[in-house]
Amino acid sequence: MGYKVVVAGATGNVGREMLNILAERQFPVDEIAALASRRSLGTEVSFGDKTLTTQDIEQFDFAGWDIALFAIGSDATKKYAPIAAAAGCVVIDNSSLYRYDPEIPLVVPEVNPEAVDNYTKKNIIANPNCSTAQMVVALKPLHDRAKIKRVVVSTYQSVSGAGKEGMDELWDQTKGMYVPGQEKEASKFQKQIAFNVIPQIDVFMEDGTTKEEWKMVVETKKIVDPSIKVTATCVRVPVFVGHSEAINIEFEEFLDEEEARDILREAPGIMVIDKREPGGYVTPIECVGDYATFISRIRQDSTIENGINLWCVSDNLRKGAALNAVQIAETLGKRCLKKG
Repeated sequence: MGYKVVVAGATGNVGREMLNILAERQFPVDEIAALASRRSLGTEVSFGDKTLTTQDIEQFDFAGWDIALFAIGSDATKKYAPIAAAAGCVVIDNSSLYRYDPEIPLVVPEVNPEAVDNYTKKNIIANPNCSTAQMVVALKPLHDRAKIKRVVVSTYQSVSGAGKEGMDELWDQTKGMYVPGQEKEASKFQKQIAFNVIPQIDVFMEDGTTKEEWKMVVETKKIVDPSIKVTATCVRVPVFVGHSEAINIEFEEFLDEEEARDILREAPGIMVIDKREPGGYVTPIECVGDYATFISRIRQDSTIENGINLWCVSDNLRKGAALNAVQIAETLGKRCLKKG
């Protein structure tokens, strides 16, 4: 016996990936519904070898459905998630709306699967920020061994993190560099993204950090350990898909780089590709379409007593969003619902 599953926002980048991954991982689905806003009503989307026609989320009755994967942004989630939850459908939300609510679990299944058990408080589970998700997968097994004191992370985030508009803007600006008359001014991003990098993701806060950087700090504490100190610099780069992160970790006790490499090789959700030779590491273009979080460039940091540096790359539309949501659904099924 399987589940009745809803994918809300099925026509967007993340929603389509959710449908793909549900099919790829053979999630036990008895019935599936693809929801969208009225402007996308009737659009066809793929689910394995099936074609689904989107339904109007405004008119949809969530009663009798088991799980809803939401990829519709905070404003729409604020309206529809409580409706679905009240109808008895467990919402797994990809927006930032519920991540910081103490009564709603924020889950990365490789890191804190037990947090799923608390879903009953509001019938909602939050999916973390894309940049946080891949980082905590790498941090948790190392933290279990040597306890992390401080993390300094610099991110190199692809334009797909800003949705289809971000991808279109990079494409249009790149074409405009070579085709006279097709120049494209910045609209989605603060400055030109083609052949450039932008050290701002989301809005600025009073202390000079951006909201994206703040998210990484708060979410890492909630998911892994509130005692970890985190400082982040988040940068948008002209890459279509795949987020990269340079992570510096300070531990409470010494951890040898070889032991760190062995720990990461055995950790769930991680693939270590780390050869000290030209090209012996993973770049974002190589991780597209993959489930794993890739770790490279593992090395001791000689400037502090107990430090390790590493390079972390993942497909942000997958582990950073859709895959993690499906993994939460799988964890929910195994630990709580137990129908499939």
